[in-house]
Amino acid sequence: MTPTLKNHKIVSKKDWIKARKQLLIKEKQFTRLRDELSQQRRDLPWKAVDKEYIFTGPNGKQTLTELFDGRSQLIVYHFMFDPSWDAGCEHCSFWADNFNGIITHLNHHDVTMIVVSRAPYSKLAAYKKRMGWDFKWVSSSDTDFNFDYHVSFKPEELAKKKGFYNFKMQDPWVSEREGASVYYKDPTGNVFHTYSTYARGIDLVNTAYNYLDLTPKGRDESRGNQFWIRRHDEYES
Repeated sequence: MTPTLKNHKIVSKKDWIKARKQLLIKEKQFTRLRDELSQQRRDLPWKAVDKEYIFTGPNGKQTLTELFDGRSQLIVYHFMFDPSWDAGCEHCSFWADNFNGIITHLNHHDVTMIVVSRAPYSKLAAYKKRMGWDFKWVSSSDTDFNFDYHVSFKPEELAKKKGFYNFKMQDPWVSEREGASVYYKDPTGNVFHTYSTYARGIDLVNTAYNYLDLTPKGRDESRGNQFWIRRHDEYES
């Protein structure tokens, strides 16, 4: 049902503060639970990355280890961009608008963040220029990286409507899906896969969504998830 603003309850300042403080109790509970969940996420066991991947980007060919850029932690955003497409996914573009400006801050907390897609680097570079982004974007087109981390799907999987996505077998719908993965490199150079999240698991890192959740209408997506999203240069005004 579409959120409505009609006939919304109007109260005095005293009653508004009372209602707000009641909600604040639940918000604090949620904050504590989120902190506990974040710790459990950090406590997950790790898996050694024992396969070499070679990516193509602005610095030429680089291994996964080299993409850490001297830091011990690496976040990879899996951006949907099939090699046959002329532009990146508009929804992933929405996410990119949200993280493009924060990476310098992550860098100063021992975190490197990059974007990886299966499209050739020439397409990535052209689309990045169009969008005005400055994050590092590399192509995994010459590796199994996207398939190994379950964000790209082969024709037979699409035909059978059965691929491993979000930790279960399901219809992946399209050849590329969204997600984020995290890696750690120890002092001896060993790399470990520590975390991955997909589908609505990436909602939390979309700043715009978090702001929309504060508003009276919220996300207002009754006509379908993200029906209103466009690339930022495609809105009518």
